[in-house]
Amino acid sequence: MTKLILSDGTTFEGEAFGAKTDTDGEVVFNTGMAGYPESLTDPSYRGQILTFTYPLIGNYGVPSEEKNQWGFSENLESENIHVRGVIVSQVSEDYSHHTAVSSLQRWMEHHGIPGITGIDTRALTKKLREHGVMLGRIVQGSGAGSQELGEIADPNELNLVAEVSCKEPITYEPTTDNRQPIAIICYDCGIKNNIIRSFLNRGVTVHRVPWDYDLPSSTLEYDGVFISNGPGDPKKCDKTIENIKWSIDQNIPTFGICLGNQLLALAIGGDTYKLKYGHRGCNQPCEEWIEDSGKWIKGNKCIITSQNHGFAVSEKLPDGWVPWFTNANDQTVEGIRHSSGKFFSVQFHPEATPGPEDADYLFDTFLKVLEPEKGLVEAV
Repeated sequence: MTKLILSDGTTFEGEAFGAKTDTDGEVVFNTGMAGYPESLTDPSYRGQILTFTYPLIGNYGVPSEEKNQWGFSENLESENIHVRGVIVSQVSEDYSHHTAVSSLQRWMEHHGIPGITGIDTRALTKKLREHGVMLGRIVQGSGAGSQELGEIADPNELNLVAEVSCKEPITYEPTTDNRQPIAIICYDCGIKNNIIRSFLNRGVTVHRVPWDYDLPSSTLEYDGVFISNGPGDPKKCDKTIENIKWSIDQNIPTFGICLGNQLLALAIGGDTYKLKYGHRGCNQPCEEWIEDSGKWIKGNKCIITSQNHGFAVSEKLPDGWVPWFTNANDQTVEGIRHSSGKFFSVQFHPEATPGPEDADYLFDTFLKVLEPEKGLVEAV
């Protein structure tokens, strides 16, 4: 018997899978129906125990951890599982997919990540929606009770970005057949690999740098700055924020995704706040705002997006800045942009993995700003 114990004492009983060890963290939920290998390797989930609302997880197994020509994972979003634990209604011990090399159970066991299956994930999700995300612990053994909960450190009080960011600058060169004369500084705040793939596939040279990289003293040659996704409270990333401020002051085109959206907002004097239970899944509708006769109004375009965040940008923005996208479900800000068109960001994931690719064009939008004379740079 294995138990999930929430910070208010609520207990769910189930069976263990993966590594047979205790763990604790912030309990959150993801509404996606597929994409668990990508989600579990997304650094944005650092410090969290992830609940999958889809009732059957693991039926198509896990792909190989082989590296691509640039030395990072070909199939996954990082080289590690970043969640602290996994919660599912039913885990599939058997799998069937032509790219699979392992079951979810064995893969998690290999990485030392515990899971609990056989609990009512609908009831758990309803509780998290009503109360908000909660701290919790997965405890092994039939004798575990609520008294075993003890004190759990809130992962959002930590600088999780510093844990997942690269430690030294790394440069990735695109293949020669589609190489563009464009290079970017890419702040790795917990970047997903498919963001890097998306730039490289468009022929862009990527200088991947740590979250606290000193941009003013950089000797790298670059045309723009990109800020990645990542975990935790954006206000912990003070050094990244200072570098974004400098980038904007120098009029360098700047683009952010997810955490990068929040960091850009903080850099320009905006604010962020914690959502009750966040947006995590592959079906979040976002409406684009357009300019009409000098006013910003909702356009006719709504895209379905992949999301994974627990914080959001406040509506109040400095002069010259406007919301670019808003969430059609709860009207939260899903993107911001400057009137110059040189600085912008989105809260969702244009690179998908997992999820729809409706927003993939935003990479091309950034490249168009970097090389206006070349027009839109098409993906290969």
